[in-house]
Amino acid sequence: MTITGAVGATVRRLREQVAALHAELPRNALVVWTAGNVSARVPDADLLVIKPSGVGYDEITPDNMVVTDLDGRLVEGDLAPSSDTAAHAYVYRHMPHVGGVVHTHSTYATAWSARGEAIPCVLTMIADEFGGEIPVGPFALIGDDSIGRGIVQTLAGHRSPAVLMRNHGVFTIGRTARDAVKAAVMCEDVARTVHIARQLGTPLAIDQADVDALYARYQNVYGQAS
Repeated sequence: MTITGAVGATVRRLREQVAALHAELPRNALVVWTAGNVSARVPDADLLVIKPSGVGYDEITPDNMVVTDLDGRLVEGDLAPSSDTAAHAYVYRHMPHVGGVVHTHSTYATAWSARGEAIPCVLTMIADEFGGEIPVGPFALIGDDSIGRGIVQTLAGHRSPAVLMRNHGVFTIGRTARDAVKAAVMCEDVARTVHIARQLGTPLAIDQADVDALYARYQNVYGQAS
């Protein structure tokens, strides 16, 4: 099937964007081999664009990105979608504000997930980007929407755009796919820093009022006015 018209034009743009964003995962040492994926919601179309399963990062092109519906069924493309498509699709169905989802197995953040421990809010960068601790989601098997359910259930009570799925890895969400990639990069950076801090002693928590102030400033004031 080929998607045409205005939706087709949007899909072509998102194919290019999602393919380009995949390059950020190995560039930032968040994945190895073919692991990990980026997806983007197709606005007003109940569709998503995602990496095909088992394709290496140096082989990714806009043309081999695949399009599925929000139940994970292939709509456009010659290759099988990522094995995590059902999880991404579940997130899009149940979190309408989310426009992008990323999954990585980045070393330090995944090590925290293997211990089933949230990353505490002990850095201003964590307060800025995540609004508090980076939470741990439940263990879930790959292949159906179990991971998606765990992501949605865990993030429902958090400002964090990242969740450490226990014994698995990192899933991040964002208003756009680029925002979700940024959250994945930031998650690994703070996971590494807090790990190192714990080798030196007990990191000091930031007071909740200060976390709230930092988060509000970063989300609403930091950067250039659009």
